Amino acid sequence: MTSPQQPHILVGLIGAGIGSSHSPLLHEKEADRRGIRLHYTTIDSDAHGLTADDLPGLLRWARTLGYRGLNVTYPFKQQIVRHLDQLSAQARTLKAVNTVVFTDDGTCGYNTDAVGFARHFDRAFTVVPRNQVVQLGAGGAGSAVAHAMLTLGAGRLTLVDVDRAKAHRLAALLAGEFGNDRIRVGAPAEVAALLAGADGLINTTPIGMAHHPGCPVPVGVLRPDLWVADIVYRPTDTALLQAARATGARTLPGAGMSVYQAVAAFEHFTGIPAEPEAMLADSADLLRNGL
Repeated sequence: MTSPQQPHILVGLIGAGIGSSHSPLLHEKEADRRGIRLHYTTIDSDAHGLTADDLPGLLRWARTLGYRGLNVTYPFKQQIVRHLDQLSAQARTLKAVNTVVFTDDGTCGYNTDAVGFARHFDRAFTVVPRNQVVQLGAGGAGSAVAHAMLTLGAGRLTLVDVDRAKAHRLAALLAGEFGNDRIRVGAPAEVAALLAGADGLINTTPIGMAHHPGCPVPVGVLRPDLWVADIVYRPTDTALLQAARATGARTLPGAGMSVYQAVAAFEHFTGIPAEPEAMLADSADLLRNGL
């Protein structure tokens, strides 16, 4: 239970099509458990007609209005980097930020997506082959997931993005840390051939979300011995996961990554450790009730 004497922490989320995000309730429920008065708002760029050009103004006004920090999601994770005063080591490496904290020294950007995916994958897929992994998407979330997957021991990670230049930029960035032999770029037309020899498939594109429905690969390329992970968490059971499960494949839904990145973000915002198991239970309950 919160106390009137507790300071009020104001945080928010900026992104496109975030009206159905359950981040506000997820953070607020954890804050209630910790005795913190936290209010979490959403700033939907679609609803307000905002673009990347508005990011400097948004950061300035958020600080002026007393925000402690902001979560950042599609499509601004990479675009916001150049407007921040400081970056964590991982955010600097990935050139993508999903958590901004306002400090006395300015704005500091973090990337909690990488640790979020790594903790979720390691918890659910402790023992799976990962010699050859195909990842769809090389954007802000994709860069974090790719870094996490290589850290988790992927022998070779193949990036596939409709914007091949973006995939090549990410591959070059990752090669600097993990080596050229562990990262490559594939073309969308090669997906079937790439998956024929792969152990796993990860979708980091928006395809499968409520406002981007569909399956990012032809259903026929899925098979029982191919594990499939999707970072989309709404809907919980995407078309990709349904199709993969129908073949007998092991699947990893996106809700876990969403929770674990929120755990890390909550700690950046409040300075207080969060309880992952409680937040996982909250997430499941919220999604089950359509919140």
